[in-house]
Amino acid sequence: MAERTEGPHGTARIQSVDRALDLLLAVAAAVPAEASVPALARRCGLNRATAWRLLKTLQARGMVTVDEATGRYSLGLTAVELANAAGPDALIAAAHPVLEQTCAQTGETASLAMPGKGGLTYVDEVTPTAVLTASWLGRSVPLHATSTGKALLAFLPIAEVRRWIVGDLPAFTETTITDPDALTAELAATRARGYGTCAGELELALYGVSAPVLDRAGRPLAVLSIWGPRDSVTQERFTELGAIAVQAARQIGAARLGAAGTDGYLPAPSVVG
Repeated sequence: MAERTEGPHGTARIQSVDRALDLLLAVAAAVPAEASVPALARRCGLNRATAWRLLKTLQARGMVTVDEATGRYSLGLTAVELANAAGPDALIAAAHPVLEQTCAQTGETASLAMPGKGGLTYVDEVTPTAVLTASWLGRSVPLHATSTGKALLAFLPIAEVRRWIVGDLPAFTETTITDPDALTAELAATRARGYGTCAGELELALYGVSAPVLDRAGRPLAVLSIWGPRDSVTQERFTELGAIAVQAARQIGAARLGAAGTDGYLPAPSVVG
């Protein structure tokens, strides 16, 4: 039988649930070097065996994931989905002025997508007034065939990425990356430069770049994209637009944290050509 304790105002609390939640919060707050079982156990005042059992239970439910090579834990997709369900409105509100600014600066559509169980879904967008384009609001997109998806995958723990890269991936155009090894290499390049690119991989006529909005632990909360027709968003513009996307994503992250600048936020990823 689970041990009960008295909470505030005489409310009953289940000790094992309390401990599991403590561990989940510790995983969310930990930097990678402090996300091992021993470190998490110390942080929560638990013995290693108890911490390990609770973490394995959380892992089974998708609340955390573990890198088997290092033994380090990070939040799982289920935890991210719960966070998104709890209230994406604040993030969307923080992002909208940045989308407007990005659209005005580039002359292209600026969009925000958020992760969910089926992949990424576009939740907000700002389009140039002089450009007639279809709305992507509410649409979900495959992760391997879009700059948005690549920007998400590139900043997830490798254990989670492996859940998405299994076998040959479906082709949507002749430029879609369908080989898992080729996609893994593309994700490494995406992470190194800080943004993902797409050259007609989902729809031949659409090109774009995307950068992740990261939390304090470096995990993507959302993805900002700049996209448009291939005669406007050319591959020659990817470096320029990628740098703009990275900076815009950082602005959204800083605004979400209530920061006037970027103090306390992650350093900008290096942007290379």
